Amino acid sequence: MAAAYIRARRREWSNIKHARQWTATLKTYARPVIGTQPVDTITTEDILGILQPIWNTKTETAKRVQGRMENIFDFAAARKWRDPINPARWRGHLDKLLASPTKIKKQRNGGVSRHQPALPYQDVPGFVEALRTLDSISAKALEFLILTACRTTEVLDARWDEIDLNSRVWTIPAVRMKARREHRVPLSERAFTLLSTLPRITDNEFIFFGARHGRPRSNMALLQLMRGIGYGVGGTRGDAVPHGFRSSFRDWAGEVSSFPNHVCEMALAHVVANKAEAAYRRGDLFDKRRAMMEEWARWCEGIQDDPGLVARRAAPGLRTTCRAATTTA
Repeated sequence: MAAAYIRARRREWSNIKHARQWTATLKTYARPVIGTQPVDTITTEDILGILQPIWNTKTETAKRVQGRMENIFDFAAARKWRDPINPARWRGHLDKLLASPTKIKKQRNGGVSRHQPALPYQDVPGFVEALRTLDSISAKALEFLILTACRTTEVLDARWDEIDLNSRVWTIPAVRMKARREHRVPLSERAFTLLSTLPRITDNEFIFFGARHGRPRSNMALLQLMRGIGYGVGGTRGDAVPHGFRSSFRDWAGEVSSFPNHVCEMALAHVVANKAEAAYRRGDLFDKRRAMMEEWARWCEGIQDDPGLVARRAAPGLRTTCRAATTTA
């Protein structure tokens, strides 16, 4: 049943990695418990037998497994291969039997909900200055990620035909966006200049090309680069990761810039939660976002109009560490 569901839906998923994660988690956690049972005989007790051993220790993974099983049982019910009562349903069912995942996370993190570790926005100019001492494609990809406030996969899978060099616009197609909506990214002067320095590889459509012919950089490339200069889990310079630069940008936008909240959210391609507000917000505020991204690029350059807002520079030794880091990351 799980295999049938994955075959039916995998074309909707943005990348192969997502399909592999589906298969891997179900094989690891669900199949040993219910893998040989007929789909119409599985009960809530069976589902709890899968989830309870990992619910408090691997909460995020457990919640993903639960959600995937819920989808599979709904699929089976739609095909009339079992009754409509879903033993893995969360709302109104398992949420009465298992602790809230968000509350478990808060307790584990000392009452603070943790997101992807981010570099403080005050430290971004120093980080970018040090990053530019590296001459690898990964370093340029990471700077481009910072300048555009986009997600890692959106940057690494970027193609040359998505870039309009005349109008300085990067258009990410809906199929590659988390919200499945096309996203236009205004390219600042620095982002445009960075692109102009990149070589184009024959028969490779990807901007940030990888070692394999016709393929982009690995999803791990930027993380490995940051680990090489002392960042990441247990890093000597902090636990920041590439995705955290979206938070750095959001904090800067809210605390330093004068742009309205909805412009900042649009720049991050966040979905408007309020349905009524979303219905009236048809445009993408492109001109305002262009001005904001130019101002963000100036901040990343260490240029602030207000002399009182001088960003902290890189810690002593960071530039040396960057030069020593591998240029093949």
